[in-house]
Amino acid sequence: MNIFVAGHNGMVGSAIYRKLKHDTNNKIITASRDDLNLLDQSKVENFFRSNNIDQVYLAAAKVGGIYSNNKYRADFIYENLTIQNNIINSAHKYDVNKLLFLGSSCIYPKFSEQPIKESALLSSCLEYTNEPYAIAKIAGVKMCESYFKQYQRDYRSIMPTNLYGPKDNFHGENSHVIPALIKKFHLAIKNDLDEVEIWGSGKPKREFLHVDDMADASIYVMNRSLEEMKELYNKNLYHLNVGTGEDVTIKELAKTIKSIFSYDGKLKFNTEFPDGTPRKLLDVSMLSSMGWKHSIDLYDGLKDTIQWYIKNTS
Repeated sequence: MNIFVAGHNGMVGSAIYRKLKHDTNNKIITASRDDLNLLDQSKVENFFRSNNIDQVYLAAAKVGGIYSNNKYRADFIYENLTIQNNIINSAHKYDVNKLLFLGSSCIYPKFSEQPIKESALLSSCLEYTNEPYAIAKIAGVKMCESYFKQYQRDYRSIMPTNLYGPKDNFHGENSHVIPALIKKFHLAIKNDLDEVEIWGSGKPKREFLHVDDMADASIYVMNRSLEEMKELYNKNLYHLNVGTGEDVTIKELAKTIKSIFSYDGKLKFNTEFPDGTPRKLLDVSMLSSMGWKHSIDLYDGLKDTIQWYIKNTS
């Protein structure tokens, strides 16, 4: 088969690409941003027309942390809607019958009952700070559902919890919490600082999944039979949660990263920055019942990510 990994240079896409290259003899098709602008509908259609694609992993997206999601709201909703609209519709137009859409746990309401079941989708209001991104991802889930219902396309969706790992975005303002903390501790040691500032109170709880586990889950779900997926659809559920089923406070996370770095300074929590959703833990029982479970614990995953960051930071 010809398998297109959209977003293969990103954190998730690169992990999927590595695993597919290792585990399969199929042809893996990729396109860099310079070669294919996913925001350009005609170019995306031409790409699908020319490559005889059999499967798509839709891992391309504009992503960022709480700061960038809130500041660049128009960019996040426009670019994510456009990317997924172009890819999903082009896949259908050029007879690609199997596609996996990668969403985000931010699709769920801010005050969802914990742990969050797939059925919580659209049951209440979203967290305001990342609402545009969440709405785009919800639209992607509903597109896959709609193309299945109207055209019988086997387009599937998975919703990962907070991801981290090699090739994450370590930008000072636009990154998620783990890469942001890793960068702060690394700079604190490098510059001999006696404290590290952490945005928010440290009280919110978050669940974290290593990107290599995410890649494994993506391929696992893609390889399930349509009959198995229809058992999910018969319950009116068209997406699957992917996570560990375990969470920690941001304060606990910071202390773990601090211990891995062997940093002796203090932690300073700046409550002028928003905390976001109080808790976000996914119910992963559905995917677990299908036979998949994560294999990388948080400490080992953080250690791996820190080692990658140090090695790839000048």
